[in-house]
Amino acid sequence: MNVTMLLCDSVAEADGKLYVLGGGWSRLNIPDAPVPMGLAVKIGVPWDQTNRVHMIRAKLMTADGDPVEIEGEAVEAGGEAEVGRPVGVKPGTDIDLPLAIQFNGIRLPAGGYRWELEIDDVVEATVPFQVVGTR
Repeated sequence: MNVTMLLCDSVAEADGKLYVLGGGWSRLNIPDAPVPMGLAVKIGVPWDQTNRVHMIRAKLMTADGDPVEIEGEAVEAGGEAEVGRPVGVKPGTDIDLPLAIQFNGIRLPAGGYRWELEIDDVVEATVPFQVVGTR
Protein backbone atom coordinates (compact mmCIF):
# COMPACT_ATOMS: atom_id res chain seq x y z
CA MET A 1 0.00 0.00 0.00
CA ASN A 2 1.14 3.54 -0.71
CA VAL A 3 0.39 5.57 2.45
CA THR A 4 0.79 9.27 3.20
CA MET A 5 0.05 10.34 6.78
CA LEU A 6 0.07 13.90 8.17
CA LEU A 7 -0.28 14.93 11.81
CA CYS A 8 -2.68 17.86 12.25
CA ASP A 9 -4.95 19.70 14.68
CA SER A 10 -8.15 18.76 12.87
CA VAL A 11 -9.14 16.71 9.83
CA ALA A 12 -12.34 15.76 8.04
CA GLU A 13 -13.12 13.72 4.94
CA ALA A 14 -15.86 14.60 2.45
CA ASP A 15 -16.43 13.50 -1.13
CA GLY A 16 -13.10 11.68 -1.27
CA LYS A 17 -11.07 14.68 -0.12
CA LEU A 18 -9.28 15.48 3.14
CA TYR A 19 -9.83 18.86 4.80
CA VAL A 20 -6.90 19.61 7.13
CA LEU A 21 -6.45 22.38 9.72
CA GLY A 22 -3.12 23.01 11.43
CA GLY A 23 -1.34 20.25 9.53
CA GLY A 24 2.29 19.24 9.36
CA TRP A 25 3.52 19.80 12.89
CA SER A 26 5.90 17.55 14.83
CA ARG A 27 6.27 19.42 18.13
CA LEU A 28 3.77 20.30 20.85
CA ASN A 29 4.78 22.93 23.38
CA ILE A 30 2.01 22.20 25.88
CA PRO A 31 2.69 19.07 27.95
CA ASP A 32 -0.10 17.69 30.11
CA ALA A 33 -2.76 19.89 28.50
CA PRO A 34 -5.60 18.32 26.51
CA VAL A 35 -5.16 18.94 22.79
CA PRO A 36 -7.02 17.94 19.64
CA MET A 37 -4.98 15.80 17.31
CA GLY A 38 -5.80 14.33 13.94
CA LEU A 39 -4.30 12.08 11.32
CA ALA A 40 -4.91 12.89 7.69
CA VAL A 41 -4.30 9.63 5.82
CA LYS A 42 -4.30 8.95 2.10
CA ILE A 43 -3.96 5.30 1.15
CA GLY A 44 -3.28 4.28 -2.43
CA VAL A 45 -4.84 0.84 -2.58
CA PRO A 46 -3.17 -1.26 -5.30
CA TRP A 47 -5.47 -2.54 -8.05
CA ASP A 48 -5.03 -6.16 -6.95
CA GLN A 49 -5.93 -5.25 -3.33
CA THR A 50 -9.32 -3.72 -4.20
CA ASN A 51 -12.64 -5.49 -3.58
CA ARG A 52 -11.17 -7.01 -0.40
CA VAL A 53 -11.69 -6.09 3.23
CA HIS A 54 -8.63 -4.60 4.91
CA MET A 55 -8.14 -4.02 8.64
CA ILE A 56 -6.80 -0.54 9.38
CA ARG A 57 -5.57 0.64 12.78
CA ALA A 58 -3.87 3.83 13.95
CA LYS A 59 -2.16 3.60 17.33
CA LEU A 60 -0.18 6.00 19.46
CA MET A 61 3.18 4.72 20.66
CA THR A 62 6.00 6.12 22.75
CA ALA A 63 9.32 6.74 21.01
CA ASP A 64 10.47 3.47 22.63
CA GLY A 65 7.66 1.52 20.93
CA ASP A 66 5.33 1.05 23.89
CA PRO A 67 1.58 1.63 23.41
CA VAL A 68 0.30 4.86 24.98
CA GLU A 69 -2.57 4.34 27.41
CA ILE A 70 -4.88 6.92 28.91
CA GLU A 71 -6.90 5.74 31.91
CA GLY A 72 -5.95 2.14 31.10
CA GLU A 73 -7.11 2.29 27.47
CA ALA A 74 -4.81 2.23 24.45
CA VAL A 75 -5.00 5.37 22.30
CA GLU A 76 -5.99 3.91 18.95
CA ALA A 77 -8.70 3.80 16.32
CA GLY A 78 -9.44 1.27 13.66
CA GLY A 79 -11.87 -0.60 11.54
CA GLU A 80 -12.43 -2.30 8.22
CA ALA A 81 -12.25 -0.74 4.78
CA GLU A 82 -12.99 -2.08 1.33
CA VAL A 83 -12.26 -0.16 -1.86
CA GLY A 84 -13.96 -1.01 -5.13
CA ARG A 85 -12.66 -0.58 -8.65
CA PRO A 86 -14.31 2.43 -10.28
CA VAL A 87 -15.59 2.01 -13.82
CA GLY A 88 -13.13 3.17 -16.45
CA VAL A 89 -9.99 3.08 -14.28
CA LYS A 90 -7.10 1.23 -15.94
CA PRO A 91 -5.91 -2.02 -14.36
CA GLY A 92 -2.82 -1.44 -12.22
CA THR A 93 -3.97 2.00 -11.04
CA ASP A 94 -3.92 2.69 -7.28
CA ILE A 95 -7.34 3.65 -5.90
CA ASP A 96 -7.45 6.48 -3.32
CA LEU A 97 -8.78 5.84 0.16
CA PRO A 98 -8.77 9.05 2.25
CA LEU A 99 -9.17 8.63 6.02
CA ALA A 100 -9.74 11.31 8.65
CA ILE A 101 -8.90 10.08 12.15
CA GLN A 102 -9.63 12.63 14.88
CA PHE A 103 -8.81 12.48 18.59
CA ASN A 104 -9.94 15.22 20.97
CA GLY A 105 -8.51 16.03 24.38
CA ILE A 106 -5.39 13.87 24.32
CA ARG A 107 -3.18 14.77 27.30
CA LEU A 108 0.45 13.66 27.00
CA PRO A 109 3.45 14.25 29.26
CA ALA A 110 6.67 15.59 27.76
CA GLY A 111 8.48 13.01 25.65
CA GLY A 112 8.74 11.42 22.25
CA TYR A 113 5.82 9.71 20.50
CA ARG A 114 4.79 8.33 17.15
CA TRP A 115 1.59 7.39 15.41
CA GLU A 116 1.67 4.08 13.57
CA LEU A 117 -0.77 3.10 10.84
CA GLU A 118 -1.22 -0.62 10.35
CA ILE A 119 -2.98 -2.19 7.40
CA ASP A 120 -3.65 -5.91 7.76
CA ASP A 121 -1.23 -6.03 10.75
CA VAL A 122 1.65 -4.45 8.80
CA VAL A 123 2.94 -1.00 9.80
CA GLU A 124 2.64 1.03 6.60
CA ALA A 125 3.33 4.55 7.93
CA THR A 126 4.64 6.35 11.01
CA VAL A 127 4.62 9.99 12.10
CA PRO A 128 6.92 10.91 15.02
CA PHE A 129 6.41 13.96 17.23
CA GLN A 130 7.66 15.50 20.47
CA VAL A 131 5.83 16.99 23.44
CA VAL A 132 8.09 19.57 25.10
CA GLY A 133 7.97 22.08 27.95
CA THR A 134 7.22 25.76 27.32
CA ARG A 135 10.48 27.12 28.77
